[in-house]
Amino acid sequence: MKALITGITGQDGSYLAELLLDKGYKVWGMVRRSSTETFERIDHLRDRLELVQADLLDPSSLAQALGEVEPEEIYNLAAQSFVPTSWSQPTLTGEFTGLGVVRMLEAMRVACPGAKFYQASSSEMFGKVREVPQNELTAFHPRSPYAVAKTYGHYITVNYRESFDLFAVSGILFNHESPRRGREFVTRKITDAVARIKLGQTNELRLGNLDAQRDWGYAGDYVRAMWLMLQQDRPEDYVIATGQTHSVKQFLEIAFDHVGLHWQDYVVQDPRFMRPAEVDQLVGDAGKARTQLDWEPSVSFEDLVRMMVDADLALLQGAVT
Repeated sequence: MKALITGITGQDGSYLAELLLDKGYKVWGMVRRSSTETFERIDHLRDRLELVQADLLDPSSLAQALGEVEPEEIYNLAAQSFVPTSWSQPTLTGEFTGLGVVRMLEAMRVACPGAKFYQASSSEMFGKVREVPQNELTAFHPRSPYAVAKTYGHYITVNYRESFDLFAVSGILFNHESPRRGREFVTRKITDAVARIKLGQTNELRLGNLDAQRDWGYAGDYVRAMWLMLQQDRPEDYVIATGQTHSVKQFLEIAFDHVGLHWQDYVVQDPRFMRPAEVDQLVGDAGKARTQLDWEPSVSFEDLVRMMVDADLALLQGAVT
């Protein structure tokens, strides 16, 4: 089996590449030409991967890449995925995160219509939630340019599935974290700061809304769900979530407690990090995935936080030595 992963250098892309390689796939990663290569997350896999250059902004490059690889499975994970940036760069976010999806689908329709396509949708699409918990039938009310772009990507995937009889599915993934999460995301921002504070490298952590609540899971569990969706007989969309919600404050408590510190001594709330429009309680109902995909999360919230703190401590101590 041949699989093509866009966004392979990101958190999810690296975990998915590992999973597919372990299952015996030939894995191709789509990367943009850049003056600075950021392959840190897949360095340990480079001798087992093939890379192909293409860009979500350039339709001809996508068709050429798909024609060259001829994949049986396509995982579209590439996006401008940081919510705060979507307010400062809304047009670019729309181009990559929204229109990039239809460019990939159109390239697939022309070059390899028999392939199976996975689109990375997001719980942020629910935004101002209509019900708690959220499932596959819950209405969307996106509250950021990122979420609006993801909603377009989600619906255009449904449209191509229904219009052209493509095997195209969306995974509506709730927040999923890991030691490979970018430091701009609040979870990794916290664990990196906790490690630095413990090692005496800093003494302050500035955050926005400490009462914001999310359904946080482990990225390694969630990429397994992506793969399972493409192994089904029929293309359907699935919510992937733990079904439990936790606040940023709870994340702080576990992270600081893990290194024997009190978060109140180091955390400062900063209005600069408040969202213009905050989402409400995001918590997912993954009952359909549990029943039809036989999927279950394996890492608890507490273990996830401790895993990330330990990884950042090891990373910083390694950097020091």
